Amino acid sequence: MIAVIQRVSEASVLINNYEKGHIKTGFLILLGIGHTDSQEDIDWLSRKIIGMRIFSDDQGKMNLDLAAVGGDILLISQFTLHASTKKGNRPSFIEAARPEVAIPLYETMIDQLSALLGKPIQTGEFGADMKVSLLNDGPVTILIDSKNRI
Repeated sequence: MIAVIQRVSEASVLINNYEKGHIKTGFLILLGIGHTDSQEDIDWLSRKIIGMRIFSDDQGKMNLDLAAVGGDILLISQFTLHASTKKGNRPSFIEAARPEVAIPLYETMIDQLSALLGKPIQTGEFGADMKVSLLNDGPVTILIDSKNRI
């Protein structure tokens, strides 16, 4: 499971010109689910995300997590994070999970992040054509791959 975490001042997602999700301070997370991902990846990654201390404290050091700043999460599924560009110029997405595997994992990640954060999170819609807007704060962008945790 691959997550791109962007610290934002604001982020939103539109689907067919309808605002499906919107947050102020928090994380915009782009989530790529691979065909070998499991509950173990969700457990590890969700705890890592919630504990991520990338908000500035009074001394300007990245030392605060989402809870400390009252932040929110906007979670967007993005299979293209599993693009392989080793051969040619057309990416291969063979490592991305098929919808029948990815959708239940995505929904479980939503539930897990909401539970750990202690409030509902905002989301896009799996497989939809989405327009994502953000104001990256910093900019701060962190890439985490659950397969590289050891």
